[in-house]
Amino acid sequence: MDIRIFSYLPNPRIWKATITARLCGVEIDIRGAAPHNLPDWLWDFDAHPLTEAERNDSSLAREARTGFGGKLYKTDAFLEANPFGTVPAAFNPDGKVGIFESNSIMRTVARLGADRASLYGNDPYSASRIDSFLDASLVFARDSQIYLLSLTRGKVTEEIHQRAHDAFHTYLRGLEQALSPDCRYLVGDRLSIADICVVAELALFSRERNYAEKLGEIDRECVTGSETDEMYPRVSAFFESLCQHEAFAPDVLPYLEKTRASA
Repeated sequence: MDIRIFSYLPNPRIWKATITARLCGVEIDIRGAAPHNLPDWLWDFDAHPLTEAERNDSSLAREARTGFGGKLYKTDAFLEANPFGTVPAAFNPDGKVGIFESNSIMRTVARLGADRASLYGNDPYSASRIDSFLDASLVFARDSQIYLLSLTRGKVTEEIHQRAHDAFHTYLRGLEQALSPDCRYLVGDRLSIADICVVAELALFSRERNYAEKLGEIDRECVTGSETDEMYPRVSAFFESLCQHEAFAPDVLPYLEKTRASA
């Protein structure tokens, strides 16, 4: 094991790490469960389903925040390594160094495998351009997360939908421009973690299609749809091509098939 990740599953944002790992030969140990089961887990480097003794240990109980309700059980060591207390949370092999936020976890994997695959640029300028796409993705991800959580909880509003709509189109307009006139990848002529990040974020956002009925209740439609492919043909082709890539397909295709079947 080169790195361990604890997360709710499935989570398209940890694909950033798993896809990168396949490309550069890094060994990842993933622990986790469905979101509704994580309150019954001990959040720790050695994450596992709670024992009865751990459930009764008041020192482990913490107030849940974003995405969870009630109590969660987290060790002091977990919070020291991951001070924001969120998932996905990653650790070095001895558990003493925590890495948080999916883009940073992906960068770690790319650095660990840099001698086997150059996924993070060949010089400071290309690496920084990659970082630019990762930062732009974080801006989009903020509104995306608020939107998807509101759909899951049945609390979506016209305002939340509009913010997600605007964020999505701002993001895709930039990506479409970056791929113009006929670029295969976002940075240079080879695959990078910028491409991996974008595919993961777009796949996650596609989950909104499962909530078309809820959107109809506020007289709104899905942000994504067939017209999106027409507006952003380069992004659509880029996304579909990478979904079929051997390093992406094990994660992305089953998720998209399930999402599209449920829509």
